[in-house]
Amino acid sequence: MIYSSLLFIYGFLPVSLLLYYLTPKKLREIMLLILSIAFCGLVSLYFMIFILWFTVVNYLFTHLIGRARKNEKLAAVPLAAGIIIDLVALLAFRTEYVLWLRRLIRAPESFYPVGISFFALGAIGTLIDVYKGRIKADRCFTRYGLYIMFFPRLIMGPLLRYRVFTNILDNRCESLSGMGVGMSLFVKGLAKKVIAADTLYMLYTAAGNEPVDEMSAVTAWLGVVAFIFCLYFELSGLADMGMGTAYCFGLKLPQSFNYPLLSTRIKYFTTRWQSQTVQWIRRYITKPLYGVCPKKWIRETVFVAGWGIFGLWYVFDLNGLIWGLLMGLAALIESRLSRNKVMNFTGIIYTFLVVILCGVFLSGDSPAYSVRYLFAMIGGNGVIADAQAFYLFKSYIVLLLVTMYASTDLFRNLMTRSGRNRFKTAVMVVSPVLVLAVLIICTALISYSGSSEMLLMKL
Repeated sequence: MIYSSLLFIYGFLPVSLLLYYLTPKKLREIMLLILSIAFCGLVSLYFMIFILWFTVVNYLFTHLIGRARKNEKLAAVPLAAGIIIDLVALLAFRTEYVLWLRRLIRAPESFYPVGISFFALGAIGTLIDVYKGRIKADRCFTRYGLYIMFFPRLIMGPLLRYRVFTNILDNRCESLSGMGVGMSLFVKGLAKKVIAADTLYMLYTAAGNEPVDEMSAVTAWLGVVAFIFCLYFELSGLADMGMGTAYCFGLKLPQSFNYPLLSTRIKYFTTRWQSQTVQWIRRYITKPLYGVCPKKWIRETVFVAGWGIFGLWYVFDLNGLIWGLLMGLAALIESRLSRNKVMNFTGIIYTFLVVILCGVFLSGDSPAYSVRYLFAMIGGNGVIADAQAFYLFKSYIVLLLVTMYASTDLFRNLMTRSGRNRFKTAVMVVSPVLVLAVLIICTALISYSGSSEMLLMKL
């Protein structure tokens, strides 16, 4: 079960809101934890058992580290043990190289702990913060359990530090207006997933069904552009749905995707795409290494390597590593050239091209396939356009243009600059009707297709 399933939209979400607001305020955190455990159980019983085990183990390790903090060498033992356990749990389900571990824990063949990339890194970051003395091990298991299992951020984050999450819990504001904002945000994310991402996925698969050695240049470009936009709308849509759900419970989670596509600089793209995860890698991996790297070229190498780790976080294979390294290298090259103002007038164009070309490796099955795909994109197969390309272009050009506009912040800026005029008032009046209409359309599309639980990537 994910946020775009009818079971969640018309079953779990309204029931959970009803139970939450019927619960006395002092017990609402406990109710949130119970609801989160129930959500995990609806995903699968095995997943609920797995994440409860994961939570208890990490909770105990935070206290072992906290008690041994006076002796750094002694505290380093539970820290290392906790990190190793979390990494092994993460790698067991992100790579095929440790299948023996899945057999050891008797995990079903199709089992995948959804959101493990988020809650595993969150747990590791908390262990490090307790070891460094940045936070104290929390005695309240309810809060720690919510940090790991809170269902609105389980599938697509955001990846938050423990202190940030507890501050959000402490400052939750429950109101009807907040619930309205949350519902609007949820439906916006649902539209991204069901209307945009699921339809773009059809274009991506249609283009990918053609043999890469026979593919025309136009088809190749349509395929990779569809993949990048599909990936963005799927991930940001799920993130918006999670953020909107949290709003309904009074919790204001930060935004993960701040309109990264069509950025005017690569550095803006890298700070707006899954921003909390990028910050996590910077805080716990690259920044500590900068302190022991006096030479500039070594720090630059660490920066690029950090992006390689980010690529592996997305896809744990050679293609994911190459994508991350290329994005880090592109950001590094840009930082040097932008000083001479060489690229100022072509920012959006070259950034978009870099994102698309690097995205070929993120979408490919292997480096060899990705190289052949790039070869097809430049017309290497001797075919610029064919009947298939014209058919796909004619069928999806309107969708591509609409999603391209929707991936920018142009409408938001228009609303911000409009002030208190008739246009803004009209939009606010029409918004509830539009939200309801979009919800009905998405429901019809999900019912027609049977589900909207396709995930382009498992995180």
